[in-house]
Amino acid sequence: MVRICMITLFLLATQLHWPFTHGSSDTVRKAYIVYMGEAPHSKASATDLHHNLLSSVVKDDRIAQQSKIYSYTKSFNAFAANLLPQEVQRLQENENVVSVFPSKMQKLHTTRSWDFLGMPESAKRNHQIENNIIVGVLDTGIYIDAPSFDDKGFGPPPSKWKGTCQVRGNFTSCNNKVIGARFYNHASTTPHPNPSPIDEDGHGSHTSSTIAGASIAGASLYGLAKGTARGGVPSTRIAMYKVCWADGCSDIDLMAGLDDAINDGVDLISISIGGDSTSYFDNPISIGAFHAMKKGILTTCSAGNNGPTLYSVQNTAPWILTVGASGMDRQFRTLVKLGNGIKIAGLSINTFSPNKRMYPLTTAVKAASGSLEQDHFPWLCDEGSLDANKVKGKIVLCKEGLIQDYVKQIGGFGAIVSLQQLSDTGFTFTIPTAYIDANVGDKIEIYVNSTRAPQAVIYKSTAVYNATTPFVASFSSRGPNTISSTIIKPDIVAPGIDILAAYSKLSSVSGDLEDNRFDVYNIISGTSMACPHKDKLKKKKKFIVRN
Repeated sequence: MVRICMITLFLLATQLHWPFTHGSSDTVRKAYIVYMGEAPHSKASATDLHHNLLSSVVKDDRIAQQSKIYSYTKSFNAFAANLLPQEVQRLQENENVVSVFPSKMQKLHTTRSWDFLGMPESAKRNHQIENNIIVGVLDTGIYIDAPSFDDKGFGPPPSKWKGTCQVRGNFTSCNNKVIGARFYNHASTTPHPNPSPIDEDGHGSHTSSTIAGASIAGASLYGLAKGTARGGVPSTRIAMYKVCWADGCSDIDLMAGLDDAINDGVDLISISIGGDSTSYFDNPISIGAFHAMKKGILTTCSAGNNGPTLYSVQNTAPWILTVGASGMDRQFRTLVKLGNGIKIAGLSINTFSPNKRMYPLTTAVKAASGSLEQDHFPWLCDEGSLDANKVKGKIVLCKEGLIQDYVKQIGGFGAIVSLQQLSDTGFTFTIPTAYIDANVGDKIEIYVNSTRAPQAVIYKSTAVYNATTPFVASFSSRGPNTISSTIIKPDIVAPGIDILAAYSKLSSVSGDLEDNRFDVYNIISGTSMACPHKDKLKKKKKFIVRN
C-alpha cells in the first residue's frame, strides 16, 4: 500500500523532560510518537527495529534506550520516545517513517434513552449473537462492583477473546461480563501511586454501561430518573482499556490501548475522548481507528463538547463514526419558590430535599465582602467576593457564575444562578442550586431589594416531559470538518443530555472533593454519553431488526 495511505498519527504534549537535560528547547527532550505503518510480522524484530532506528538518530545507544517510552507492534507499527528537535527532523527524513508528531493530552468529552430511541426493553433480541459481541472501551477504567456489570447468566468469554485482565491495586477481578481490563500510564505528568484498571472518575463506567450494562430495575440517582437502567445490548461483553487519568488522556496511552484492543479480538471500539487535530496523521485515535477498520472493527467516537461554535467537531476521520449529542423527551427541572409565592422552573440536577419551608435569600451584591476590590464583580460569587456573615444559612442569587465550593465553605445553603444564555443542560452541585433565565433573575433581585426579609426555597429536581425534542445539544460540537470540508461531520447524533448510567463509588456524584454523595449511578451530559448509544444502534440494525 502506498505510504501515504497507511495512516499515520501521533501525538501529545506531555512534554516529558529528562533530568539530565537543561537549557533551551533544542536540548529538552519531549514525547513524540513515530508512526511507521502496518504491523510487523514479528514483535521482536519490530522492537529491535525501533531501537536501532532511535539509536541511529540519537547517536548514543544508552540514551536511545532511556528515551524510548513504548513500542506498538500488535496492530500497527509505531513507537513513542522522548526526542530532541534535531532527532525529530532526522526521523521525519527516514523513508521507513510515515510521520512524527508531538504527544499531547486529549480530554474526556464529559437508561431511558433507549426507549426514546425505539429500543424498548421488550425488543426482540438474539441473545446468542449478542453474547458473542465484545465492545472495547477506551476511557477512565471501570467500577466492576456497579450492578450494571453483574455477570449473572453469562457463560465464559467468547473463544475469539485474546485479551487479559490486569488485577492490580484495588481492582480485584474481571468477570464474564467485563471480560478484560487493562491500564496504560506511560506518559502521565502525575504518575499514579497505585495504578490499576479501576475507575476513580466515573466516566468510563458510565459510558460502558450505556453500551452494554445489564438491566437493573429501580436504578436512580437519589430517586431521580428512577426506572430500569440498561445498556443498548445488555448481553454484550465489555473490555476496558484505561487510558485516562487525573491529568487527561495521553496520546501515547491511547495508541497503546488501541494497539491491544484490535489485537485482543473486540468487535467494536467506543472512544469518548478527543482533542484538536490539524490532520488525520497527527491523531492517535485516527491512526488506531484506521487499522481497526482494516480488520472490520468499527470505531465510534464522540464529536466533542465545544458547541455551538462552528468548526469545532473532533474525531473527523472518514473511517470513524462521529457522534454528536441530542436531547430527548425527558429533562430535569428544579423548582425555586420565593417568599412572595412566585415559582420558577430552574435547571439543574439537584438531589437535595429542603429541610425547611423557606430559607433566607440574599444577592451577591448585598452579601459582598467589605474588603472586595473596587473593580471586582461580586455577582460571580467567586473566591473572596462574599462576606461569610452575610451568607451563612442563606440562598444567594449570583449572576453568570458560581464557585460552589466557596459558597458552601462560607456557610451558604444554596445558590440561584442567573444566566443571560440559559443552557439546555443541568449539572450536579455540592449545594442546592438552580440555573434561571436572566430576566427572571432581575425579578428576584427586585424582590430581594424591596422586601425586609426575603426568602426562597430550592426543591429537589423532578423529571418533566420535554416537547422540544429532538434537538441538538447546545454543547455538541458542530461542523464543518476543518480537515476535509467535503466529509460531513458529525455523522449522526444520539441522546447525550441527562443520561442515567453506572458510576464509580470512588468519585463523588459531582466529582468535587467536598461532596459526600457517592453512588453506583449518576446523571451526566456530554457527547461522551451520546457516543455509546451509537454502538448500540449499529447492533440494533444488525442483530435486532433483522430478526
